[in-house]
Amino acid sequence: GGYRVLAFDQRGYAYTDNPSDFKASYRLRFIPKFIDALGLGNACVGGHSQAGNMVTQLALDGSPQVNKVIIIGTGPLLPPLPDQGGGGRARGGDEGEESEPTLESTRKDLEANTFHQELITPEVVQKRHQLSIGKNFEAAKQRANARERSTSDVPLWKRLKELPVPLLMIYGKQDRGQAGKRAALFMEMEPSIRLELIDNARHMVMWDAKELFAEKILDFLSK
Repeated sequence: GGYRVLAFDQRGYAYTDNPSDFKASYRLRFIPKFIDALGLGNACVGGHSQAGNMVTQLALDGSPQVNKVIIIGTGPLLPPLPDQGGGGRARGGDEGEESEPTLESTRKDLEANTFHQELITPEVVQKRHQLSIGKNFEAAKQRANARERSTSDVPLWKRLKELPVPLLMIYGKQDRGQAGKRAALFMEMEPSIRLELIDNARHMVMWDAKELFAEKILDFLSK
């Protein structure tokens, strides 16, 4: 038994080559092609932060490569709080800084997104920094310049109940953007949607609560 887990880098991230097309729609098309190229047929597709929007859209589009969806820490897929008015559309993981990050700014960014600070070792900071400069920094700027406007007036979070495949949402209770309160509100609004809110965890919930995170996903996959 068991499950095969594949964590791939989209083009323009990590150790991949930068593409000629930096639009999100290009990266969206890349996902089913990646599944097809590996001959997987279909798979449970998970997306953290920005990528949660992509896997949601793939499922809504009826992509046959997607049989289940896991959303992890994607802020725009939670409703706004009543006092936020028409909010809830903010992008997760914004890019577009004018200058390359320093080691210190990289460390602060990790600290802001991780509850258990002891996980942020000098080695982790160094690796994250190296993957945020050079051609990856240029790619981030290009992606910021290539942002596409939504063609729908309906926020994506309002369409989650339309997904034709099983859905699991996982959030850290202490994540940015009042995610804990918004997730609790969403559970009241849509009790049929499976949402797991993990305490003592921020945006890097898969780091902060590694064992519980894996437990929630394995339970979801087994059903």
